[in-house]
Amino acid sequence: MNQIKTVLLLGALTGLLLLIGGMAGGKAGMVIALVLATVMNLSAWWFSDSIVLRMHKARPLGMQESSRIHAMVESLSQRAQIPPPRIYVMEHPSPNAFATGRDPSKGVIVVSTGLLQLLDERELEGVLAHELSHIRYRDTMVQSIAATLGGAVMMVAYQMRWFAFLGGGAGRDDDDGGGILGLLAMAILAPLAAGLIQMAISRSREYGADEGAARLTHNPEGLASALEKLGRQSRRIPLRAHSQAAHLFIVSPLRADLLARLFSTHPPLKDRIARLRAMSVS
Repeated sequence: MNQIKTVLLLGALTGLLLLIGGMAGGKAGMVIALVLATVMNLSAWWFSDSIVLRMHKARPLGMQESSRIHAMVESLSQRAQIPPPRIYVMEHPSPNAFATGRDPSKGVIVVSTGLLQLLDERELEGVLAHELSHIRYRDTMVQSIAATLGGAVMMVAYQMRWFAFLGGGAGRDDDDGGGILGLLAMAILAPLAAGLIQMAISRSREYGADEGAARLTHNPEGLASALEKLGRQSRRIPLRAHSQAAHLFIVSPLRADLLARLFSTHPPLKDRIARLRAMSVS
């Protein structure tokens, strides 16, 4: 069900980009928007892993440096029936982790030094299983595409605002897009709609990865306990992550003010923990 929901939401995001392109430039604008979406999606699919690793200065985690992590990932990968992902580490005291890679054969799991120091064995296994589930279900690709499409919508909307302010829609009738007021309305509403669709996609995939981790480890409590610790500690020691990559992390690295919570790409930690603990007793 989550997979169907994700496909529908990605379709809605693509449709929104085509709609805003059509309002900005008619049929030609729709063609340009479609080409832009195709090029950006291919770029996201091919280069997303290397870009995000450079963003957070992650480096490979050697076997001698932490053989237990490699052993856990190897075991979990066998259960998931996918190739073991590469393991990277980022030097930061804030505990967090994320996965990237365009498909399971190119998967990468990144953990922070703070996470390795904070969690016990069962909690660490739960986090690694969560990230492995993202790779297994190709969430890393889906979320990269969603972020790229959302960025394209926002970029076109920004150009539309300038176009409207300069009187670019003055000669257009309502059938062609609503004139200046129609352009301004779409330029304001489209990024909001794109953000809400991205949020829905990311939240759906987080719930799915939590469930996948619980099934891989047969221990939902391990991940639930890890999320409790990560939630507390990440608030104490914030991680200065790039906003474009914030959706990748197991817990949101962004500051949790009211507006951020409303539009967060992550479900509330309390809900995720409650779902996991319900699996423990079912």
